[in-house]
Amino acid sequence: MRILFLPPYFIPEQTASSHLDDNRYHAFADNGFYMICHVSTPTRGIDDAVRNEYRNRKFETMYHGQMEVYRFSMYKEGRNPIGRAFRYMFCCGLQFYKSLSVENIDLIYLVSTPPIQGVLGGLLKKIKKIPFVYNLQDIFPDSLVGAGLAKKGGLLWKIGRVIEDFTYRNADKIIVISEDFKRNIMAKGVPEEKIVVVYNWVDEEAVKHVPRENNKLFDVYGLDRSKFYITYCGNIGLTQNMDMLLDVAKELENEPNIQFVLIGEGAYKEEVKVIIKEKNIKNVTLLPFQPYEDISHVFSLGDAGLVISKPGVGENSVPSKTWSILSASRPVLANFDENELKSIIDKNKCGIFTAAGDKAAFREAILTMYKNRSLCKEMGENGRQFILDNLTRAVGTQKYVDVIKAFETNK
Repeated sequence: MRILFLPPYFIPEQTASSHLDDNRYHAFADNGFYMICHVSTPTRGIDDAVRNEYRNRKFETMYHGQMEVYRFSMYKEGRNPIGRAFRYMFCCGLQFYKSLSVENIDLIYLVSTPPIQGVLGGLLKKIKKIPFVYNLQDIFPDSLVGAGLAKKGGLLWKIGRVIEDFTYRNADKIIVISEDFKRNIMAKGVPEEKIVVVYNWVDEEAVKHVPRENNKLFDVYGLDRSKFYITYCGNIGLTQNMDMLLDVAKELENEPNIQFVLIGEGAYKEEVKVIIKEKNIKNVTLLPFQPYEDISHVFSLGDAGLVISKPGVGENSVPSKTWSILSASRPVLANFDENELKSIIDKNKCGIFTAAGDKAAFREAILTMYKNRSLCKEMGENGRQFILDNLTRAVGTQKYVDVIKAFETNK
């Protein structure tokens, strides 16, 4: 089975889901699938030295020789959303053009970021007359409405719905990351037999508890090991409700042992810095994304991990960072739309769920964990057990392999 991949980002770029891509590639290689990948030179979250290193690296093989990687030049991604949108369009255009000359391909596999990748997949399917598998990690244009970037019924929403319908109609299989996602697209007319639910997983061996005394990040960044830490790791963007989080942090400054640590990058990070300075918020520390090899240290840094978004943004999603928090034996502090995430947290007693935007309840949840450390520890242990029972790397990647193998069988 020869599979065409056209990822928006690729090694050495780091995104919140990079480990999932890497795990899938390894699983596909181990199962004998041959992969052809067309991607831009690194543009996101890397320095000029890395860009220079890859500038002339137009071709390489990876994953034990089971993947061919072809790179084309692309300008560096900035923080401006319009600039990022144009980068997505240029990349998709070049990926489409280069894919036309790729021969002997049995299947196209694309992800939902950016959403125009679905159009790319549908067109290539028609031209090459081969199956198209679509991995739906974000539902567009619903996500734009939730983020306040579009209005339901508006022009951008209508364009998004056309793209969405075209993608779903042409995809042979749609892999979704939750039952809520499945219900959402079935309500839009997608047949149930076309949908496969595969929750994003966590590599339970790569993400595990690191005792505080052994956690090197405390030494690297001069953090006081005696404090109670609430950590956020991931994209610091427009939808994560950082304004509310910073308000709560400011309100809790009278509890000197509570400290917030935000680890990541994103379009709203500079604004977060401005707010911290203007409001003189002393209990928030900002750190950059850390190398993946330190992921256990990252998710073990806090006493509890945050999953947070503005109201209406997370109606159909369970952020994959949830699993990393739980895998590190940390409880989840969720301020999120009520969906499967609430059910998982409540059923498995692995955190505290509060409704998205409910600042008072969120503040009380933090204080509850802070004042009851034994409960906090118990919820973290429950979360680790939930991961081991349900969401390991082997279970998740095998489901993707099974989807691909079904097409191999039907050839």
